[in-house]
Amino acid sequence: MASRQGAADAPTASAHTGRGGSSTNTRARTRSPDTPERARDVSAPPERDPGRYAQTDHFRRRLRQQGRYITLPVAGEAIRNGQLRWNTSDGWRFALVRDGVRFVIVVGDTETPSPVLVTGWTEIADWEAAVASDRWDEADVNTIRLRADLSEHKERQIPGRIRPRVVTRPFTVGGHRVRTGAGDGHVDCVDCGARFRSKRELCELPCGAR
Repeated sequence: MASRQGAADAPTASAHTGRGGSSTNTRARTRSPDTPERARDVSAPPERDPGRYAQTDHFRRRLRQQGRYITLPVAGEAIRNGQLRWNTSDGWRFALVRDGVRFVIVVGDTETPSPVLVTGWTEIADWEAAVASDRWDEADVNTIRLRADLSEHKERQIPGRIRPRVVTRPFTVGGHRVRTGAGDGHVDCVDCGARFRSKRELCELPCGAR
């Protein structure tokens, strides 16, 4: 389901923007999609106007989640100025690198009345640049790398990739709020106390504290 509440160029921020800061999205005035339903060739590049994009429910959840670092202003900048690429699994992606971090915004516009923001995530593009940036603190950079590693190797246990990370602010994966300490080869759920070494385990085992 897509909504026009808060277009991609709205001047609001997500639940977490870096350096431990947080803010709440302010809902913009509701607008009805003004693009008529049409059959679009999936190979045609999507629009570069952020104001045309509605938000899916999934994308709105991403904005609120700790450790995602996706904001509406960033999504808008990625659509306007980011690199555009086609991916066979997700479709069209806009990618924008800022302060060593790559913001990836996935969009769609062939099955909805108007273009939509489907999902988004962050990746470390340049570790040294990210660490040196005033935009991110150590927990931010480690969170981005750890979340990316868990997603990239979803089916595998990855203690070797978890062990170098230090994440003190819990972030949510599969219903668990997790963190990890120096030298730990697992992440701990701060609510139920369970330990995990893969994203598959995090997604399959419900949080016992809920």
